[in-house]
Amino acid sequence: MTTQTGNSYLNPYLAGFLLGITLLASFMILGTGLGASGGLARLSAWCGLCINPEQILNSEYFGKWGAHPLKYYLVFMFAGTLIGGFVSALLNRRISVQVERGTQYSAWKRLILALLGGVIAGFATRLARGCTSGMALTGTALLTTGGVAFLLSTFAGGYLMAYFFRRQWHD
Repeated sequence: MTTQTGNSYLNPYLAGFLLGITLLASFMILGTGLGASGGLARLSAWCGLCINPEQILNSEYFGKWGAHPLKYYLVFMFAGTLIGGFVSALLNRRISVQVERGTQYSAWKRLILALLGGVIAGFATRLARGCTSGMALTGTALLTTGGVAFLLSTFAGGYLMAYFFRRQWHD
């Protein structure tokens, strides 16, 4: 187990307030909410255009974004999230290469399971036409039935899975 050597984390209530202000600004400036999977999907379309442009442009899913899929606000939000997280970690001396895991799992097993979980979650977000930030933040801010149902289901599923997997993190 590693100890934290960087500065303390931001107060979670302040962080939540700032996230709410960011969401409000997004509605006021852009006329729409926040999300992350849309930016990643458009980045995937751009990568596909570099490899096989004809297939991507004729794709029912990716083709609707045209030849310039990166010209979209969520792409910039996605990049800003990655860059901002890195700069924050760098400034607060929290950068280290490590794999968070329990003693029951090897680093490779943890990485493989994390990749598998990420692929499943990524597929599900595109299937559902929204990711956790889009559904939970924007959906519940707009009081949509789907957003509220998603948030409740996510917490219920998280607690259920924690019950089954908590023994893996007993150390």
